[in-house]
Amino acid sequence: MSYEPLKSDLRGVAFTNPTPFSDDGEEVLHDELADNVRALKEAGARLVLPCGNTGEYYSLSDDERVAVVETVVDAMDGTGSVVAGVGGSTKSALDLISRYEEVGADGMMVMHPVHTYMHEAGVRHYYERIADATDLGVVLYKRGPELSVENIAALSERENVVAVKFAVNDVKEFSKAVEMAEGDVVWSNGIAERFAPAFAVEGAEGFTTGIGNFVPKAVLALMEALREGDYDRAKRIRDTLWTYEDLREEPGEGNFMDAANNVPAVKYGMELAGLYGGPVREPLVDLGDEDRARAEEYYERIRAAEYEPAQTAD
Repeated sequence: MSYEPLKSDLRGVAFTNPTPFSDDGEEVLHDELADNVRALKEAGARLVLPCGNTGEYYSLSDDERVAVVETVVDAMDGTGSVVAGVGGSTKSALDLISRYEEVGADGMMVMHPVHTYMHEAGVRHYYERIADATDLGVVLYKRGPELSVENIAALSERENVVAVKFAVNDVKEFSKAVEMAEGDVVWSNGIAERFAPAFAVEGAEGFTTGIGNFVPKAVLALMEALREGDYDRAKRIRDTLWTYEDLREEPGEGNFMDAANNVPAVKYGMELAGLYGGPVREPLVDLGDEDRARAEEYYERIRAAEYEPAQTAD
């Protein structure tokens, strides 16, 4: 099986799309989800990642996850790739992967197991069992110490392990991982736009985005600048996006837990762009009034910026 088309798409922007819920949060709105995905496709998106953390994976049932992935696959309609998020116990993950295969996903992004007690060898075995159970491409998702760089290096040599989403803000560790891994994997910066230039220098060929769901032109322009090695332009674009990304990293009003704004800020940005964002599910809450006002200010700043390459005189 050839993984080159999927790897090619992973060398760009991975749009981690939100899951739209009804006003009471009870239902997934599939028509709105399809409209949002088609808007991304029309903007030039080649890779959509449903059921990730931005998609509120842990607030969905398995049936909802499968239905979301099916809707995204149908909306992409053969354009680019769909990589579906998966996690949980080994048995739960294997069952979900089988169902994702049936609805046409191109690959899986596998989150590390969530368990009170873990062993490094056990974590590696978790990924090995998942990779052995499917012919589809597997993306390793590193979001903390649970998936070590040593395990990444070992797993990278498996044929269907196609990429690593490195979502830890540690360029030194990322550089070490790239150096250690001998397998043919695509490295994707999983902490989005703010540090895309720095991670690109160290070997990241792609990056993931949340705000790209409502400002795809700016995010795709950043990717274009990085591919061309135009780091001055890349940093100028990055700087227009920085404040909105900072807002996402904040705990939100009346809260001490990190990054609780992450998903609701994306959903509100989609509303500002004329798309459907809708509410979040518990344990998240929607943006407070002050954060909404800031989101509006930052969104207008992004929308007003110029993203075309500077014209040079002949």
